[in-house]
Amino acid sequence: MNYRLKFMLWLYDWSQIVYTQLFKQNKEVWGISKSEFLLYPEGTLGKAMGEFYHEKGFSVMPKLENHDAFHVITETGTEIQDEIAMQYLLLGNGKISLYMFAMIGIGTALYPEFIFYYLKSIKKGKSMVRFHDMQFKELLDANLIHLQAGIFSNHFLFI
Repeated sequence: MNYRLKFMLWLYDWSQIVYTQLFKQNKEVWGISKSEFLLYPEGTLGKAMGEFYHEKGFSVMPKLENHDAFHVITETGTEIQDEIAMQYLLLGNGKISLYMFAMIGIGTALYPEFIFYYLKSIKKGKSMVRFHDMQFKELLDANLIHLQAGIFSNHFLFI
């Protein structure tokens, strides 16, 4: 593993703890386990999140479930360059936070070879309905394809 990846993983692990404690104090924990996500009906956001956790070997991180929903809905990967691209996508979608700008700045400095991917991610975020501040827990039963169609089409309808 190269040094910049080690550094980014260390920074991500450390910062998510601090970020959760400082900025997510009033955020509700979803209280849903990986196995419970897998019990949602086929085709729903909930089921897709269960499959995401299972396939990636991830645990559900309390108070950060919405971020994982972003990955599922936007079909953004989880490699380090994808995590940085997600921050760019959220910037394009209108999110403003110190954490996001720090990750964008450090990530871009360490991984400049992905700059075109990052710029494409900003455009993708701008083209989508504002979703960065939505709470997806209430939409776990929603059909994922319909949810994505609404967010990607820039007019949000639930069917």
